[in-house]
Amino acid sequence: MSGDNHNHDKGLEHDLRILARRQDRRQVLQWMAGATLLVGCGVGTEGIGIEGAGAEDVGSDGLANCSTIPEETQGPYPGDGSNGPNALTLSGIVRGDIRSSIGSATGTAAGIVLTLKLTLVSSTRSCTPLSGYAIYLWHCDRDGKYSMYDLPAQNYLRGVQATDSNGVVTFTTIFPGCYAGRMPHIHFEVYPSLAKATSAANKIKTSQLALPVEACKTVYATTGYTTSASNLSRLSYAQDNVFRDGTSLQMASVTGSTTAGYIATLPVAIPA
Repeated sequence: MSGDNHNHDKGLEHDLRILARRQDRRQVLQWMAGATLLVGCGVGTEGIGIEGAGAEDVGSDGLANCSTIPEETQGPYPGDGSNGPNALTLSGIVRGDIRSSIGSATGTAAGIVLTLKLTLVSSTRSCTPLSGYAIYLWHCDRDGKYSMYDLPAQNYLRGVQATDSNGVVTFTTIFPGCYAGRMPHIHFEVYPSLAKATSAANKIKTSQLALPVEACKTVYATTGYTTSASNLSRLSYAQDNVFRDGTSLQMASVTGSTTAGYIATLPVAIPA
């Protein structure tokens, strides 16, 4: 698998959106990313902070309003029916633990355990939790390969969850690898409901989650991630063709260890 196979051209619309971003806002984002005090978005404090909020984003209730997470490419391996196979139609795809294949496929992805918690909130209604939506999530294995494409006999590391009353979905997965040309990342699509989460035609948001470099280095020093360690050493978020415009709204907060596993949290704000 070459780096070229993972090259994503996001097109003119994305470039115009980046050019339209205000420079003073980016300076605020950089300052806030280093702040040690995090203020909740009104949906609980775990993993939710004021990253990405500027001074103009603070409402009268004193809580930071969430900025809409950037739209990103789905990449060449979505498995949502838009580019070949459709994992969304598989029996059992609605699940929390996505480490093993389902249906007639067998196999379990090896790697350091990662518990991923996304909190879906409204960017237009003061971070109100969005209940009853569906999030489809997928990523590569520790070797940088994608099920259903690089590994056609497998469909692991793909799953759908409905957001609970707090807008939260939780997935149990493995820490993804790093392949040539891309920083470590996790893809996801947002759907208005589980009933609609059957085809890419119904999605309302597509984005990607980034992972802190230090956590990646620690994981990639363990058995099985040697290739990922080598690839990561030659990359940076500043060079990444998806995240080079900034990661303030997409960088997950990660805690844990290689022995106990890791927990990654991220607020996902959409205009709903």
